[in-house]
Amino acid sequence: MSSSYATERPAGAGAAPDTTGWIGLVVFAGIMMLILGGFQMAEGFTALYREEVYLVSADGLLFQPDYTTWGWGHLIFGLITTATGAGVLAGQTWARVTGIVIAGIGALIHFSFLAAAPVWCSILICMDVLVIYALAAHGRDVRSKP
Repeated sequence: MSSSYATERPAGAGAAPDTTGWIGLVVFAGIMMLILGGFQMAEGFTALYREEVYLVSADGLLFQPDYTTWGWGHLIFGLITTATGAGVLAGQTWARVTGIVIAGIGALIHFSFLAAAPVWCSILICMDVLVIYALAAHGRDVRSKP
């Protein structure tokens, strides 16, 4: 008999990944997606039900948005982001892939505003790249070991 406390895994069972120090950033990404999804949904509801909050003089707008379309877009994107955050925290592969796509879109959007706010956009692009790396390389660390 062996004095080891390790248990034998049945044949064919996948080994749980070793937890690394990157798990903190993966959890951070999941929590941020939950929070940002909530903000997106709040912005969508505001655009749908209180569009006067977003009204600006004609001189201040580059385009005249349709607030109903804008509201539904934010609401749907917020729901997707919130579900993705919950999925990342649960260690779901689909959520990791969706989170990478959302962070990639965020990086592109921040890049388009780089001339307006170079320091802030640079910080956000770096955060997006870190989240992409954490989800791609270490996202499965969140899964609990059986």
